[in-house]
Amino acid sequence: MDDRMATPWGEYTLARFPEDTRDRLRAWDASDAYLLRHLAAGDTPLNGTVVVVGDRWGSLVTALSAHRPVGITDSFLAREATRANLRRNGVDASTLRLLTTQDPPPDRIDVLLVRVPKSLALLEDQLHRLAPAVHEGTLVVGTGMVKEIHTSTLKLFERILGPTRTSLAEQKARLIFCSPDPRHSRGTNPWPHRYELPDDIGPLSGRTVVNHAGVFCADRLDIGTRFLLRHLPDSRDAERIVDLGCGNGVVGTAAALTAPEAEVLFVDESYQAVASAEETYRANAKGTARFLVGDGLSGVPESSVDVVLNNPPFHSHQATTDATAWRMFEGARRALRPGGELWVIGNRHLGYHLKLRRLFGNSELVASDAKFVILRAVRK
Repeated sequence: MDDRMATPWGEYTLARFPEDTRDRLRAWDASDAYLLRHLAAGDTPLNGTVVVVGDRWGSLVTALSAHRPVGITDSFLAREATRANLRRNGVDASTLRLLTTQDPPPDRIDVLLVRVPKSLALLEDQLHRLAPAVHEGTLVVGTGMVKEIHTSTLKLFERILGPTRTSLAEQKARLIFCSPDPRHSRGTNPWPHRYELPDDIGPLSGRTVVNHAGVFCADRLDIGTRFLLRHLPDSRDAERIVDLGCGNGVVGTAAALTAPEAEVLFVDESYQAVASAEETYRANAKGTARFLVGDGLSGVPESSVDVVLNNPPFHSHQATTDATAWRMFEGARRALRPGGELWVIGNRHLGYHLKLRRLFGNSELVASDAKFVILRAVRK
């Protein structure tokens, strides 16, 4: 959906990435607009180094582009959306610094604007990483929808940066105001987190997983992945295996242990996830592996893969959608060689078998329980 966001500085045409004319979701929401209104009406000028954290589709960076903000995001799609929206509004994206959550943050931050993420862990990690650059005069403002801001959110700001309060709600959005205290004892950053896997999941039994903040299954193996690990395909003859939407990399690492001669490609749109996958792999496996942050398999050559393993998400921030799964399945079909296999795990009610039959012309039920199904589709 292409839309125009009205701000005190003018209107901006914005779109999500990748663009889809069927997508009716906007590239901004009421919390973005609330923050921009507050900044325009405030007495504090936006001088010095302005940092925008977690801008979901680039609306904040685009609207504030005259102040040359530094954008920090964990999302490849958000980063590409920001670049596209800057160009769409006549701004040269190369004149701004767009960092990832894995990059070193600026040494000094004079204005810190935080779009509250869904993951409290990611917020905790980012506040810890940014805190050394924040000083007593730093303007710190967070923003989010009312349903995204909880007491635990405010406690994180207060514990890591300093005294914190909230605004009144407007259009179901709320602002967070934090007064940094350099003398504040914030403790140590607990991320990344490591834990041991259970003993009944095949080749990865009892091994170590590394989870950076914000990555699914932060402290224990989820039941869906556990089910998939017990039913992985025999890929010993495969030359190239892809863990698509790899998360912390446990599925791809298990595949690497069962097929040590294969190259395993770990792909995710989260920089935190790919960093987790690489550390999980390095801790448990040897061989040939590649790690790619990107939009699914768009960067993988056509007909170059033997097996794709996939546990697709069915949420985009707060919205429930099958758009991501559909793009993953389409990308897998293009990347697989003739005879190559896509293995998918999902909740029974999602109906992935229907989508796979439309794309591949076939879908086989490999295993199921009360909650999950594992499906296999073959590129003919």
